[in-house]
Amino acid sequence: MAGLTAKARRRLIEAAPNVRRRCRFALEHRTGPLIALWVLFVLYPNPLNIGVSVYRVFNPDIDPLAVASISEGLPDDPAAIEQEILRRIPYRYDWEVHGMPWYFPPTQRVVEAGVGDCKARAVVLASVFDRLGVPYRFNSSFVHVWVDYQGKNETVFENPDARFYQQDPETGKRLFQLPKIEWKLWFDSTVEGLWTVMPLLRKVLLLSGTALLVLARVLLRRNTGRSIDNTTVL
Repeated sequence: MAGLTAKARRRLIEAAPNVRRRCRFALEHRTGPLIALWVLFVLYPNPLNIGVSVYRVFNPDIDPLAVASISEGLPDDPAAIEQEILRRIPYRYDWEVHGMPWYFPPTQRVVEAGVGDCKARAVVLASVFDRLGVPYRFNSSFVHVWVDYQGKNETVFENPDARFYQQDPETGKRLFQLPKIEWKLWFDSTVEGLWTVMPLLRKVLLLSGTALLVLARVLLRRNTGRSIDNTTVL
């Protein structure tokens, strides 16, 4: 407590028992919320990134100026343009690029990184289409984001039934629907992107912190039970 006045030290000492009681109560009776906060802290040291990403799902950062450098020398056919953009922006998970399990980046950041997942590639492709005047629609499902255009081939992840949200920038029309998805594909894709590629240190922090909170609850409740038994005997 170096540097503190005598009065400040006295106040800290007097407050210590109350702080301990509050911490004990939280560990014993609020373990669930504490675990949730710990998980949030480990996954998102800056929780604001969650809100920003959700906003960009419905308002993607389409930026034709940001893709000027990668729009040169592209073919005329939309399908060929898509394949070339996918080649120029290799796939990487958000954990690998942004250090988060899920993040929706702005177009400029994707261009600078040169890599990204489906969200990153979709926002770049949409920006290129916008720059070149190619009509398109921006689609989102629970596990995938993609750009639809005239003549695009459907896949198991990219089809009208899989989307829950679509935005047409040309007309401003927005579509919401209940998607039809294959749950095993959804589950496998989610596990791969959120857990399998998670850095080892984050996994250790996530599991060890959760285990310690649960252990603290068990020990505190056991001690509380013993104290009640002793009081009853006396």
